Amino acid sequence: MKALVYEGVEQVVLRDVPDAVPGPDEQLIRVDAVGICGSDMHAYLGHDARRPAPLILGHEAAGVIVGGPQDGARVTINPLVSCRACTYCTSGRENLCPSRQIISMPPREGAFAQYIAMPARNLVEVPDHVSLAKASLAEPLAVSWHAARLGLEALHPAMERRALVIGGGAIGVAAALALKAMNVGDVTIVEPNDLRRAYLDEIDDLKTTQSANGEYPLVIDAVGYAATRETASALAAPGGVIAHVGLGDGAGGLDVRRMTLQEITFIGTYTYTDQDFRDTAQAIYDGRLGALSWIEERPLSDGAAAFRALRAGEVPAPKIILRPWD
Repeated sequence: MKALVYEGVEQVVLRDVPDAVPGPDEQLIRVDAVGICGSDMHAYLGHDARRPAPLILGHEAAGVIVGGPQDGARVTINPLVSCRACTYCTSGRENLCPSRQIISMPPREGAFAQYIAMPARNLVEVPDHVSLAKASLAEPLAVSWHAARLGLEALHPAMERRALVIGGGAIGVAAALALKAMNVGDVTIVEPNDLRRAYLDEIDDLKTTQSANGEYPLVIDAVGYAATRETASALAAPGGVIAHVGLGDGAGGLDVRRMTLQEITFIGTYTYTDQDFRDTAQAIYDGRLGALSWIEERPLSDGAAAFRALRAGEVPAPKIILRPWD
């Protein structure tokens, strides 16, 4: 089969690789759509030791089951594989499973390929009225759904339901849409890139700004660099909440003294639970997350050029979807 393989810093190459082979209790999926994630970009730039070359990246995927009793079923893929037996798994926090695996990290190859094998329990069926390109957004949307849910659960009930989202990439846009679906009426996205911000201003009634000031009861940092954490800790209202979902870098930025004196809650949020993923997929199917028109589709053969364009900041759309069979 064809796959886009990460072979070193800023090197991804389309080449032939061995066919995916399903194991026990797994299904073979013909990948129809797979998104480029920020974590794929971190690996591409050599910034993610968890993703060593050579490796097939990609974990935001949807496709069609091949073979077996569900042959032909259209599915979106939860890429997080957990043990199902530990305390975290049995309490519905599968994302914290100490033996968790995710496709695009060893030992599991990713979905920038024509086929992938996945446990049947990780597949969520997609109704006919939803395109597989939009269904592939379930994964990044679930990341943001999880962050929004945890942030709102931690917010004191007396505080105004008003939020700032830092970053207008896919995770930031998804966080804003999730918050709106959770009845947060006033959501602002901070996006300094003029090209990206102009694109966002045209879709889904999103409110954007180049920079923010004032105070916000809930701040979601969808970037995760020292500078954005500094912004988050400066703009969180007293008694407010910061939900940190970005994985840009690992140090600096937080004003811990202000957070302590003002009792600001900081929550690190990672991926999603199984229920978050299914709830997000259903929200997509029901149209509660908007038209999801903020994607750009390209063939997998154009994957290397897509990575270069993202690296150069030349892509206005928050998400590029690669199509392995185009």
